[in-house]
Amino acid sequence: MYKLPGQEELLFYMLYTTAAVLSLIACCYLLLRRGNAFAFDIKTPKRLRRCTAALFAAMTLSHVAYLPGVFLTSDDDILLCNLVGGLIDSMTVIPLAILIMFYMLQDRRRALWPIWALVVPLVVGMAVCVVSHSDAFLSLVLGYLLLLGIGLVIYMVRALIQYGRWLRDNYADLEHKEVWQSFLVQAAILLMLGFYAFGLGFGMAYEYVVQMCDIVFVCYLLWRVETLSDLKIPQPLSIHEETISTGEQTANDEIGALLQQHCIDTQLYLQHDLTASQLAKVIGTNRSYLSQYFSRQDTTYNAYINNLRINHFIRLYREAVDSQRTFTTKQLAAASGYRSYSTFTLAFKQRMGKNVTTWISELAE
Repeated sequence: MYKLPGQEELLFYMLYTTAAVLSLIACCYLLLRRGNAFAFDIKTPKRLRRCTAALFAAMTLSHVAYLPGVFLTSDDDILLCNLVGGLIDSMTVIPLAILIMFYMLQDRRRALWPIWALVVPLVVGMAVCVVSHSDAFLSLVLGYLLLLGIGLVIYMVRALIQYGRWLRDNYADLEHKEVWQSFLVQAAILLMLGFYAFGLGFGMAYEYVVQMCDIVFVCYLLWRVETLSDLKIPQPLSIHEETISTGEQTANDEIGALLQQHCIDTQLYLQHDLTASQLAKVIGTNRSYLSQYFSRQDTTYNAYINNLRINHFIRLYREAVDSQRTFTTKQLAAASGYRSYSTFTLAFKQRMGKNVTTWISELAE
């Protein structure tokens, strides 16, 4: 038997439909549009883009699977509908959400088989519930889901900390590579798992919260995928390859002199998105030796390049003031190798211990 919706339920169905349609639109957008609407100059990882599209498609399918349950009157029919929806989520939404967390960490390719191995007990448990038309084992399934979520938290926190170190060791510009954004995505995905584990039996208020969270999650994840840079290491620079032998194993005590000659003197540090691998190629060593050098100097590649750029900015500022030229700090920051002014202001404060406005004011006194 089916029931006719009341006025309050109609409002919920409208919200429910909005969440489903939004997921479908986001899926089609990621699959069909080649460029980015939110960040035109950013190239996003293809596999992350496709996996996110698959997640949005799975969320749409999940909404369709749960929809008959809001019209049914029989408790047994409602239970079966919800169990089928839970099985579909276990097979699609949950593993795809975990895959997205993995794909956002671009420091290395991680084995994916553990994901499927961890999801299998969840799928089997839900399948048993569906076949038996009973929720007798549902508490065990949700308990396992809770343990899975706790394990993911532990793993992802460690992985994200390592990922942050990898970024600082390899990239001069961290714009569109922010680790805290990945933490936020992780929190949103784990919140979804929490809804499954603890949200049963809370009535319509819970259902409204779930749909609102779905809408916010789709919008945020779509924006994050669009603004996340593909961090594949670019091809090495060619500008100094003739002067340094690429096969030479440069002694550690010579790296400082080589950096002075081929990075500082040539102002190579002004190049946008200069990577540690590119710089190592230019000075005739490899990234491991270069990373060891920075580690012995108690710094990182990112801090080293930013230090050179901030010094360059200070030099340009003093020259502009001495010659009484008209300028803006944004212009000088761009001339110092910064594509983003917000990145410059953060780097300046880390280097000088004060923001650029305060520094200029104190200098003018």
